Amino acid sequence: MLNTDNKLFQYFLQAINYSFFMAVIWYFSSSPSYRQLEEGKSIITVSFAHAGEIKEPCHRRTQEELMALPPNMRAPMDCTRERSPIKIEISLDGNLVYSESAEAPGFYKDSGVDIYHAAEVSSGSHRLAIKMDDSVLKEGFDYTFEQDIELKPAQILLVDFLPGRGFLIK
Repeated sequence: MLNTDNKLFQYFLQAINYSFFMAVIWYFSSSPSYRQLEEGKSIITVSFAHAGEIKEPCHRRTQEELMALPPNMRAPMDCTRERSPIKIEISLDGNLVYSESAEAPGFYKDSGVDIYHAAEVSSGSHRLAIKMDDSVLKEGFDYTFEQDIELKPAQILLVDFLPGRGFLIK
């Protein structure tokens, strides 16, 4: 008889422990309240990967240069793999909010650059301007984007870049 009372007592304690555990989970699933953004705010996110242009044009080797090389390395063209840095400027309503110059990663500096910037801004109408330079062979910015945007509260605006098409808003 002592065994049965002991088991009933164990079940009773388990029920209390489970109830307490479920109450803690219930409380933290609804409280305290969390807001990712303040009221009337939105987020503009610029995120893309891009490889800059080749930093130097290919050079045709002369006959003397070719003869100075070992036979297995006598390629007529000498092309470097190094890429130009990516320079980007983001302006909102004429104010510069982000500016970066990112060098290409990799042992030969020949990989693509990942650009990511998120800015919390007030909702409403804005003028978004983005400029990007991916070549040291030319002066000025190679890609420009300028557009009026309308941001709703808690909206996340994503700006992407595709070579050949330029900047895209999603």
